[in-house]
Amino acid sequence: MAREAVRLRPVRPAGWWYDGLLLAALVGLTVALAADQLFGIDRAVADWAEGHRPAVAYWVARVLNLLGQGTPLTLIAAGLGVLVAVRVRSVRPVLPPVVAFALTYLTIGPLKVWTARPAPSASIKEPFLPPDQTLPLFQQDLPVRFAQSYPSGHVANAIVWYGVLALLLAPLLRTYGRTVPPRLVLAVRVLPPLIVLCTTTYLGWHWLTDSVAGLLLGLLLDRLLHRVPWDDVPLPARLPGSARTRLFTSGP
Repeated sequence: MAREAVRLRPVRPAGWWYDGLLLAALVGLTVALAADQLFGIDRAVADWAEGHRPAVAYWVARVLNLLGQGTPLTLIAAGLGVLVAVRVRSVRPVLPPVVAFALTYLTIGPLKVWTARPAPSASIKEPFLPPDQTLPLFQQDLPVRFAQSYPSGHVANAIVWYGVLALLLAPLLRTYGRTVPPRLVLAVRVLPPLIVLCTTTYLGWHWLTDSVAGLLLGLLLDRLLHRVPWDDVPLPARLPGSARTRLFTSGP
């Protein structure tokens, strides 16, 4: 019997043109920064944030910025995937966190190392660079730990991992006989990344263009993940729940 074709899931906006637009914007932004462009905008935003950062606002921003911590988000998504897998007796819910981890590991970190850009705070703490030297990319002469600002991993991770959490939320609630409200899915996917983008820039941990680059990269990876037909991915027959299911078809 012929195997039914596996089709990619639809995303919005539909079509690969939007993915190409995100990639082109990311490449264009990187090229502009490599040519020492947009530094004025970055400096103006960083200077404004530094001059408007009272203690209360600083600590509120620090707490909210925890929403973008990659390792806790990875563990939470993996744990949720395992929980859903146990409840539905299928290995499929574990696939999205595993693939998301691989995508973020192979893109965000290598880009940070390759672009080698210091953070705005590199002028007031180690390695105590002159302010103008904190802006350019490709400063490979600096130790890696001082030059990993571009793109913002917090922002990219927030978009990817909250997208995975939203994806797993629908099948989890269905195991309890409930449906996920669309507004809840929208809130989970949108609010944390926006909060992280604002706080990571406000705290001076990233330049504005770092956060924008993280946004572009995160959206691109998120679209790739949501295109995967998780219900239909061919799996070895010996794995539990390897048969095609309808866990994610009606999900976000």
